[in-house]
Amino acid sequence: MQISLARQVALVTGASSGIGAASARTLADAGAAVVINYHSSAGPAEALAREINANGGHAIAVGADVSKEPDVERLFAQTLEAFGSLDILVANSGLQKDAATVDMRLEDWNTVIGTNLTGQFLCARAALRIFTRQGIRQGVSRAAGKIIHMSSVHQRIPWAGHANYAASKGGVDLLMQSLAQETSHQRIRINSIAPGAIRTAINRDATEGAQEQKLLELIPYGRVGDVEDVANAVLWLASDLSDYVVGTTLFIDGGMSLYPRFRDNG
Repeated sequence: MQISLARQVALVTGASSGIGAASARTLADAGAAVVINYHSSAGPAEALAREINANGGHAIAVGADVSKEPDVERLFAQTLEAFGSLDILVANSGLQKDAATVDMRLEDWNTVIGTNLTGQFLCARAALRIFTRQGIRQGVSRAAGKIIHMSSVHQRIPWAGHANYAASKGGVDLLMQSLAQETSHQRIRINSIAPGAIRTAINRDATEGAQEQKLLELIPYGRVGDVEDVANAVLWLASDLSDYVVGTTLFIDGGMSLYPRFRDNG
């Protein structure tokens, strides 16, 4: 089945690489105009925008630090200036600053929480304000707007040495559910995706060679995920095919969140 997002506008944060870039490309392929947000690496984001435009789509790249309120307000203002509306937010920006808790600096705790959780709040708030003003755009989508929060299997699975990251993703889970509860009566759909081990440049060391074999012990399905696995879920949640899906997290993880080491009674 062909999914069409024609006449819709999508904003993807953290879209210069990895899952964000794949999501932006997939949404554009389905017909959406796409705003490609990046934090500091303009080159890859601008290259992706050129690729989408060369293929007949519509895209712009906009730099913004999602942990900063003025940056977020400017990002959404530029989205409206360029395309006139907003239908889809993929709140994807995220980072890690790993350390044992006894060694973790407050600066690293705050940096991760600021981007991974506060950033998702700021972007969701800005999107909700637009969706509320717009209402349902007849003939475009059955929903007044769609937000897809990018979480992680670590909203469910504790992760020693990554307390800041796991806490941020646990926060994303209840942020998403609370926003969905608060706004669904306005026909705004808010959901999350929780990826497991996905093959991206940032985690190449963990997904290749001997390390990959060790990682596969945690993945019942027997393979590491690709960014397209997540992007396809983003596309489905952004489309009317998922119009009755509200306040739900899709785990795209090959079964990692099933605690596979307990298959033999632990």
